[in-house]
Amino acid sequence: MTFQPRMQNKIEGFSVVGGLHRRSWNGIVADVWDVECAPYAGGYYVSNDPRLFVLLDMNGAGRSTMKLTSKGADAAEDGENQPISYVPAGMELWADLKNVQFLRHLDLHFDAEIVARRLMEELDQERLTSARLLFSDDRVLTLSRMIATECMNPAPLHDLYGDGLALALIIDVMKLGKAEPRKRSKLAAWQLRKATEFITENCMRNIRLEELATLAGLSQSHFSHAFKASTGLAPHQWQMNARLERAKQLLLHGDQSLMVIAAETGFSDQAHFTRVFRKNVGTTPATWKKARVA
Repeated sequence: MTFQPRMQNKIEGFSVVGGLHRRSWNGIVADVWDVECAPYAGGYYVSNDPRLFVLLDMNGAGRSTMKLTSKGADAAEDGENQPISYVPAGMELWADLKNVQFLRHLDLHFDAEIVARRLMEELDQERLTSARLLFSDDRVLTLSRMIATECMNPAPLHDLYGDGLALALIIDVMKLGKAEPRKRSKLAAWQLRKATEFITENCMRNIRLEELATLAGLSQSHFSHAFKASTGLAPHQWQMNARLERAKQLLLHGDQSLMVIAAETGFSDQAHFTRVFRKNVGTTPATWKKARVA
């Protein structure tokens, strides 16, 4: 389902020039507005979703003020070119502009749940619900200008370009650090023992992952990850090593041909056996045997 930002506003003194420039990505919508302003312009805004307001260009010697109440308490005035404001979902905001003739700004709205799923981590609730009015950040401003340029591009680039910029902007504003890799749980000792013994006993045939997972009482996905966490190898690689160990014993203690050993250890033919042996052991079966039976 396409994300649609939901916003209420009551404004006066603004006249949109050239229409809205909008781009939508997965859980993110970016709008660029060109606006002519009366000597006094202002309005009331509230959005159901978090949004970032970035002033990109402004003509006029005036000033802007943002307030969290209509009476002016908690007001922030842009007296030092602080063009960025982060406004949490559901937070009411009043804006006043005096003696500003023109402005261009970016509004970036995002669905916090969709973005969290995409990032595979929860967004910091304290940052998500805390307003930051009229601040400056060179990196945020650079990303915002690049997003705005893409919104206004008559021949937009691949969606991944704008989407990547917008996601990077959210990561920066939310100050998300590098995610720690999840530690996979290991198999219990009895589970590992059952699985490895079963593989050793049945390594000559094709062992299904379902069989091993059933032995351990786990889902196939859980078993596969836990087995690798316990052994450093995937189950199929463990089975391949078991076949190769059996093949080594036959090479050392018998006179069978490589074709017969390949068949007895579950390989499709001698060429397949030689190829897998060389990949895993580092040399061919014949060379390996010659070095040990001299």
